[in-house]
Amino acid sequence: MISTEQEILKAKNNSRSKKTKIYISGTWDLFHIGHLNAIKKAKEMGDELIVGISTDELIKKYKNHAPVFPYEDRFKIIQSLKYVDKIVTQEELSTVEQFKNLDFDILIVGDDWKDKYLDGIEWIKNHPEKKVVFLPRTQGISTNSIRKKLEDY
Repeated sequence: MISTEQEILKAKNNSRSKKTKIYISGTWDLFHIGHLNAIKKAKEMGDELIVGISTDELIKKYKNHAPVFPYEDRFKIIQSLKYVDKIVTQEELSTVEQFKNLDFDILIVGDDWKDKYLDGIEWIKNHPEKKVVFLPRTQGISTNSIRKKLEDY
């Protein structure tokens, strides 16, 4: 089921019987304020925040270029954030098996993925006990825009 951020926050405030597990994943390369905003908002929607970090190999596969910072460095950055309760390595983009194993309640995805087909998201849509929230991107900042500025520098 697809929900809005406001619906999730309202439900969280009205119900405290069960801890809500949130999952958000990403590359987290060239960590910037947009990344921080997404992780912070994700944490606000639940009790436990699980953050997936894409491996260097996965990034090369779907972005067709290597990350600037290796997995180990990106892991250390995410690990240092007070909002993060658990980190998992993301070796595949969005699989049903991965989502079943993580056993989260709410998946947070950037709205730039809203119109893309991903097996795991389709699976969640058919499980009403789980929710997907598409977060809007922070305006004016992206890893790609930073990469471009650095290339032009």
